Amino acid sequence: MNPIAVPQTSDQRSNLVLLTHLMYGLHTLSFFSAGVFSVVALILNLVKRNELPDDFFRSHFRWQARSFWFTLLWLLLTLPLWAFFVFPGWVAWSVIGLWYLYRFIRGWWMFIENRPMPQPAA
Repeated sequence: MNPIAVPQTSDQRSNLVLLTHLMYGLHTLSFFSAGVFSVVALILNLVKRNELPDDFFRSHFRWQARSFWFTLLWLLLTLPLWAFFVFPGWVAWSVIGLWYLYRFIRGWWMFIENRPMPQPAA
């Protein structure tokens, strides 16, 4: 079986568009679920990744996954600040949260405009 499945109908493509909007929404609202919504969106991302028809969708799925993993990395790296100094921990996590929100709003906006996300430098 071909690892890259191409949707045959406009219904399949519109379902993929709806799924991508749903994932951006889950990531954007994850603050209200203590991150659970982001984990759900990441699972959807990983499950559907091999069914993406083109580079446009691949770029958005990659953007979402990378944003999630880099946020998790930075949260874990700054976790010791909470143990020793509450204020620096709060500041660090606030900055990370704003960066996270920026990444998903930017990605969602570009998705709405039918623009692919930039490729990471190799």
